[in-house]
Amino acid sequence: MVGTQQEREEKVSLELTEEILQSMETGMVFRDYNGRISSMDFHKTSSYLVTASDDESIRLYDVSGAACLKAINSKKYGVDLVCFTSDPTTVLYSSKNGWDESLRLLSLNDNKYLRYFKGHHDRVVSLSLCSRKECFISGSLDRTVLLWDQRAEKCQGLLRVQGRPAAAYDDQGIVFAIAFGGYIRMFDSRKYEKGPFEIFSAGGDVSDANVVKFSNDGRLMLLTTMDGYIHVLDSFRGTHLSTYNVKPVSINSTLEASFSPEGKFVVSGSGDGRVHAWSVRSGKEVASWVTYETEPHVIKWAPGSLVFATGSSELSFWIPDLSKLAAYVGRK
Repeated sequence: MVGTQQEREEKVSLELTEEILQSMETGMVFRDYNGRISSMDFHKTSSYLVTASDDESIRLYDVSGAACLKAINSKKYGVDLVCFTSDPTTVLYSSKNGWDESLRLLSLNDNKYLRYFKGHHDRVVSLSLCSRKECFISGSLDRTVLLWDQRAEKCQGLLRVQGRPAAAYDDQGIVFAIAFGGYIRMFDSRKYEKGPFEIFSAGGDVSDANVVKFSNDGRLMLLTTMDGYIHVLDSFRGTHLSTYNVKPVSINSTLEASFSPEGKFVVSGSGDGRVHAWSVRSGKEVASWVTYETEPHVIKWAPGSLVFATGSSELSFWIPDLSKLAAYVGRK
C-alpha cells in the first residue's frame, strides 16, 4: 500500500500546476448536514474520508465512489475533531458536550468504542495521529498537550503550554511540533521530556495558534493563526518562507490550511468563507474562489490526488475542470 501511495504522490508532483489548480471547481457536493462540519480527515492509503459535524454526526465517505457509506450519531458526547487511525474503519474523535473531554477510539464497522482516553479538562482543540506508529498527540484549552498510545488508556506524557496549543506529528513520527504564543517548538518524540530541540518564530504573529501541519515529505510546515495568517516555514531550519493573509476568523472558528500532496501549494479557508491557494515557491496567491459561506471552511487535500475537500454547512470535493485548460482542449 505504501508503494501505491508513493506512486500517487509522484504522479501528482508531475501533474499539479498553477493552471490545473486555477481550473479547480466543486464537483460532488453533499448538502444533507444539519450543522457545520467541524473537522475531516482523508485516510492515508484508502479512498475514504471521515467528517465530524455540529449535528453530532460522524460520516464515512468513499471518495472514489462519491458516496456516503455510513453516518454514526454521537448524541451523548457530541463530536468536534476526528481523524483516522491506520485502519480505515477506526477513527479517533474528541467530544463537544462541555462536560466530558475524553477522546474516543471508535470502530465504524460496528459503532463500538474500543477505548477511552481521559486526561483533558477542557475542550480539545488539536489532534494529530502518527500514521506510522500507534501514537497520537492532543492539545487542549486546559493548556496541556498529552501524548498517547492507542493501546493504552492513560497518557504517556504531558507537556504544559502557555496558551491555546496546536500540535502535529511529522509523517515519520520522529518529531512533533507544538505551536502557541507566536512560536513553534520542535520536540524529538523519543526524548520530548528534555524539552524542545528547536524553537521557531512565527514572525511576530502572537495571535492564537489554530493549526500546525507538516508537508508530506516533512520538509515544510505551516501554522495558521486566529488573526488570519498562514505561515510557511522550513521545518529543518525554521526559515520563514512566506506568510499569507486572509480575513481573520472568529474566536469560535478555526482557520485551516493544507499542503498539496507534493508540497508545492497551500490551500486554505478564510474568515469570509473564501477559499484561497498559494504557491509555496513564489509566495503568491494563484487562485481564489468565492463560496456561499460566511465562515471559514475546514479544508484537506486528498493524499496523492488532484482533489481537495472543503467542509462548512456542506461537504464539497474540488476537482480540475480540464475543459478550461488550453493543453487539454480538443483532447478526448
